[in-house]
Amino acid sequence: MGFGLRALENMGINETFWRGKKVLVTGHTGFKGSWLSLWLQMLEADVYGLSLQPPTEPNLFERADVGKRMTSLHGDIRDLSLVKKTVSAINPDIMIHMAAQSLVRYGYHHPVETYQTNVMGTLHVLEAIRSCQGVRAAVMVTTDKCYESMEAGEPHRENDPLGGHDPYSSSKGCAELLIASYRHSFFFESTSAAIASVRAGNVIGGGDWAEHRLVPDVIEAFQNNRSVKIRNPQAVRPWQHVLEPLSGYLLLAERLFNGGHAYAESWNFGPESGDMRQVQWLVEFLAGKWQYANWAVEEKPGFHEAGALRLNSTKARDRLGWRSRWSLPTALEKTVDWYRAESAGVDMSVFCRKQIREYFA
Repeated sequence: MGFGLRALENMGINETFWRGKKVLVTGHTGFKGSWLSLWLQMLEADVYGLSLQPPTEPNLFERADVGKRMTSLHGDIRDLSLVKKTVSAINPDIMIHMAAQSLVRYGYHHPVETYQTNVMGTLHVLEAIRSCQGVRAAVMVTTDKCYESMEAGEPHRENDPLGGHDPYSSSKGCAELLIASYRHSFFFESTSAAIASVRAGNVIGGGDWAEHRLVPDVIEAFQNNRSVKIRNPQAVRPWQHVLEPLSGYLLLAERLFNGGHAYAESWNFGPESGDMRQVQWLVEFLAGKWQYANWAVEEKPGFHEAGALRLNSTKARDRLGWRSRWSLPTALEKTVDWYRAESAGVDMSVFCRKQIREYFA
């Protein structure tokens, strides 16, 4: 089930470190959470998950049989009592908090739920960690959209002002402030848990069926010989395969566990500058993979989105030794391969593990 030490050492990930570690992942039934849970299983960690039911049908959690090799618990992080009881009962070594309302458009339609989940849910997780002596390290996942958008196109660094125009982005900026406050107020002693926040780019990969997300919408339309409407073709985003930031989260969690508060900060995990491309470029690349591919611009998207989002990941490269391994064309090829395999009835649990191994090839 493992990867081989040499491959992982090239990434800075210590395979023996994870073996037997008790890891609790919130949001493990989601797209990123499912990929992370599979990866941790391959590292032979003792994996637990706390999440709502899978957010879509179909979904990666069920397609790849993610729950088979882990303890999967269903619950809502908006329930403080439940979160505290769960963390206390599991008493994990490491927590990776990924549970969130993660869609910009959904945030416009459901702002109260978005803030309740992304702000109060994060608060509940932090409170649970504060009351559990066993947690040594925690990685709190937010987003690249937590920054105050200057629309200047300059890649955001970790110390740039936080903000957010829309409810989703703003809720993640609030979560970042909350994490920093708790870190300074309650998690500053050498005996306390080391807490870090992480901000990734726009992740793509197989198993994402969320509504109003570009790659799933485009692939689903092209697979069914339908035209697809694109909101902002000139918008620039930091595209990356889902395994890219997850490798950073694993590497950071290990450093937090071993190096403590020297790494208890905010971190960007974004693609190389050449992979921060316009939406139109990505759509046209995918269109070249299908015989039928037609798209048009949505006339009235109805809400604001930033024109350009870019991340500067120099800090992660210099201090953690992390960097992207798959270019954007490779990431898109791997994504197309996944959906074609799924359509052909391939065992996606096996296929996902195959792609994780390919990531180190």
